[in-house]
Amino acid sequence: MLIFISICIATPLALWVSNNWLLSFEYRVLVSCWTFSIAGIATLLITLCTIYIQAVKSALANPVSCLLSD
Repeated sequence: MLIFISICIATPLALWVSNNWLLSFEYRVLVSCWTFSIAGIATLLITLCTIYIQAVKSALANPVSCLLSD
């Protein structure tokens, strides 16, 4: 949920800053919303995969060996 909120806050800000910065160049290049949408979706997928892997690793771990470790 926090990542979704941060993407919603950062996308318009990054779009505005990058468009203003790119307008100062001689050759005009506009950044579309699709660029940030793809980056946001990729961030969400990487986050969900990381959480899934850590949850599976924790579920498969032997709790006794974790408690007895030095």
